[in-house]
Amino acid sequence: MPFVTIRDLQMYYEIRGRGPRLLSISATGGDLRRSPNVFEMPIARDFEILGYDQRGLGQTSCPDIPYTMADYADDANGLLEDLGWDRCGVIGFSFGGMVAQEFALRYPQRVERLVLASTSSGGIGGDSYPLHELAHLPVEDYVRRILQLGDIRRDAAWQADNSAEFQALIDRRLAGLRVGADEPGRQAGARRQMEARARHDTYERLPTLRMPVYICGGRYDGIATPANLEAMHQQIPGAKLELFEGGHLFYLQDVRAFERIGAFLKGKLNE
Repeated sequence: MPFVTIRDLQMYYEIRGRGPRLLSISATGGDLRRSPNVFEMPIARDFEILGYDQRGLGQTSCPDIPYTMADYADDANGLLEDLGWDRCGVIGFSFGGMVAQEFALRYPQRVERLVLASTSSGGIGGDSYPLHELAHLPVEDYVRRILQLGDIRRDAAWQADNSAEFQALIDRRLAGLRVGADEPGRQAGARRQMEARARHDTYERLPTLRMPVYICGGRYDGIATPANLEAMHQQIPGAKLELFEGGHLFYLQDVRAFERIGAFLKGKLNE
């Protein structure tokens, strides 16, 4: 299994596929052992993708110290440097989109094209839903709330009419959360990630981005809302914004999503 020493971490990473190089930055709780990961998504057919477990998550080490968004950005830069990837496309999902913003601001020379999916800028551009406020909930209640927020169409009436489908969603999410849950330090790492997430704010710096940027999300996302996406769109010169038929995981719900994302990353996006 590929591990590399990056800053204060033993970092786990994988590289798969052929095509233009693409760094994928994962969401809250991201772990490459959980399915579906980026290598199982349609975009994996067309790119050489570098995916990794961020600090405190998955198989990467989890020091129980405060994490900052700058730490996450510096970790990504260190990984690229160690692997000899001078420049590449970058895609960040949810929390990974926050890291991607910080990374692009700190290391713009490394980013050919930037995709910000289901994410927010923080600051006066608006925060994503404060997930740390749900940490006290029993795990199944937490999952139910996340699924409701992740697609606001899943209200009480929808749940009543689609109880079997909703329970299947809950069961899949619970199964994913069990992966690595009992490993030493994982609870501390997850908590530290949430703390860094709560402090994320790139809004005032976003106008300095000069690489092509594609902002995308779901029309029914209650975690990173369309208003959050529009705020980023207004701040980044020349950025493109597109909404899809779905929620926080719109790229798994709308078959057009990865077609459009892939076209943007290849410089072939038709308006």
